Amino acid sequence: MMKKDIENHSDIKLLVDSFYDKAIADKDLGHVFNDVAKVNWSHHLPIMYAFWESTLLGKIGYKGNPMDAHFKLNQKIKLTPEMFNQWKYLFIETVDENFEGEIANDAKQRAVSIADLMFYKINNYYNAPGVAKEKNKI
Repeated sequence: MMKKDIENHSDIKLLVDSFYDKAIADKDLGHVFNDVAKVNWSHHLPIMYAFWESTLLGKIGYKGNPMDAHFKLNQKIKLTPEMFNQWKYLFIETVDENFEGEIANDAKQRAVSIADLMFYKINNYYNAPGVAKEKNKI
């Protein structure tokens, strides 16, 4: 049976909910969400729906600063390349299990780009122009 592409809010909700179900159950990622970040899911999930709807379907409505949230999380627990790779793997797997098509492919590419950029920024924060250099004080 052919899968459909990501087309509307219901599809985004299925993608996000299915992905986080996997992430929470994952042996490497679950504790980050549950024990370290202590995610409030009733607050977090609608933000994720809005984020992916705006990213993939062009819907206006997402407000947030994902970088700031992840900088703060990285101060509590070192976010490793393995964690980011597992996040990407689970996201791509979730898309592939539920959807196929142009927007589904776009979702996978964007997820990888976002994760890679976020990892880069987290690990190069103190070297960025305009960032206070308290870490590198002489």
